[in-house]
Amino acid sequence: MMKIPYFLLGGLAIWLGIYILRKNNIIIPIINDHLTDFITIPLYSYVIKYIMNDVLNHDWKPDLQFYLSSFIYISLLFELICPMISSRFTSDIFDVLAYFLGGVSCYLIEKYIMRSSGFKNNYILNRITDH
Repeated sequence: MMKIPYFLLGGLAIWLGIYILRKNNIIIPIINDHLTDFITIPLYSYVIKYIMNDVLNHDWKPDLQFYLSSFIYISLLFELICPMISSRFTSDIFDVLAYFLGGVSCYLIEKYIMRSSGFKNNYILNRITDH
């Protein structure tokens, strides 16, 4: 039976909620402008981790180098290259900051909080991180 990736579903629900707000012209500045950017690196790393571990059967965990290279790649793509190609995209230094903070937060949560002994036996947190 297929495992439900709760973290991915939660991120997609946030994205869908923001999309619906935008379509209805309901603008909440920080949420509308930067929350999707903040969750981009964590969702991106989760999808890569899911593919590596559950689809390809590897035992892989993202490290700091992965998070930093992902931050650089996504920042360059969405804040430099895409705005040069299409007027739908805009370059914003705060988006870059949101990508960075999202990646660092995800790394720190996984490295220090989720792996600490107090959280190892927590059923809910294990379901979120393991799908």
